[in-house]
Amino acid sequence: MTYLLKIVTTAAALWVTTLIFSPHIDTTADSTLGHIGTLLAVALIFGLVNGIVKPIVKVIGCAVYAASLGLFALVVNAALFLLVDLIADWFDLPFHVNGFWWAMLGAVVVAVVSWILNLVVPDKKGR
Repeated sequence: MTYLLKIVTTAAALWVTTLIFSPHIDTTADSTLGHIGTLLAVALIFGLVNGIVKPIVKVIGCAVYAASLGLFALVVNAALFLLVDLIADWFDLPFHVNGFWWAMLGAVVVAVVSWILNLVVPDKKGR
């Protein structure tokens, strides 16, 4: 149940991101149900990428993180956001990110909105 809640909060964060950066980060589904399904599928991909790839990148790039005082994390998050776009394209999901800088802005918005939603809807560990 906790994983499902995380996917829904990430999908909501992605939805907010598509509202803010509409022409540059967008879902092009034909219907409302299509948009919801796309956002849930992309949220699942987003969770898998963050759970599998991000820890590997952090270990490999530990020195770069330290040297940049953590600012390299913005570049990594943007690259992972573009990876999510690529994987969504492999599955023919109508989710598109138009370039690195939009991916960086989108990753920041998703992180902030997810953090706020996780404050509002805490998991069982937080209770």
